Amino acid sequence: MMNSKAPAPPVAGEATGSPAVRARGLTVTRGPRTVLRGLDFSVPAGRVTGLLGPSGCGKSTLMRALVGTQAKVSGTLDVLGHPAGSAALRSRIGYVTQAPSVYSDLTVRQNLEYFAAVLEPGRSAAGRRRAQVTRAIEDVDLGSHADSLAGHLSGGQRGRVSLAVALLGSPELLVLDEPTVGLDPVLRRELWHLFRGLATERGATVLISSHVMDEAERCDRLLLLREGHLLAEDTPEALREQTGSTTVEEAFLHLVDRAATH
Repeated sequence: MMNSKAPAPPVAGEATGSPAVRARGLTVTRGPRTVLRGLDFSVPAGRVTGLLGPSGCGKSTLMRALVGTQAKVSGTLDVLGHPAGSAALRSRIGYVTQAPSVYSDLTVRQNLEYFAAVLEPGRSAAGRRRAQVTRAIEDVDLGSHADSLAGHLSGGQRGRVSLAVALLGSPELLVLDEPTVGLDPVLRRELWHLFRGLATERGATVLISSHVMDEAERCDRLLLLREGHLLAEDTPEALREQTGSTTVEEAFLHLVDRAATH
């Protein structure tokens, strides 16, 4: 059962200031298997944090725990000052899953209008909803496809619609589960410019999972996962320096080898 306790002392390498996310002893079990094993970490507010590790290491499970949709979670997990899953967080978090979450029989604009109305219903909010929909479409560069049926879009475009939905209402925390998988290098670069702008210009906290190590270099801070364990929590520069590596991928492999000997 999730619980919220008084903040624990900071762990080594933790960023100063009030974090957007703080976990202590975070554990998730699925049947006889322990998926996440006593994780202690924090996610600094207003920064881009990368959650990296190979497929099956627990990244998606951790993200579901953050947004309150994961069962059998124990330990302490506070998000934006509330226990994960609290009703108060629903309008403050944008979440993008690996599978695009859009209605195929609606256009891009209609999808966004529907979700905007769910977030902020009522006639009095109609003007704000229209402005949010327009900005979200522009953010993900789908203006030329705004009136196209989502079912006629490519997989990458459908993923961008899901991202646009998550951007509605200007969430304080964006949780993005491998949002660049399957995208061409140009679109990946454009999306990373968007993620950086959301943090630096709008003050949003962005948590992005990936198994592509070169994306780690674009992050302010990294959480490296391996088989449910947190191998490291620090900046890309610090991880390279600590391990005597030239890339984050080399640093990750060094940490894996080190863990195997202990």
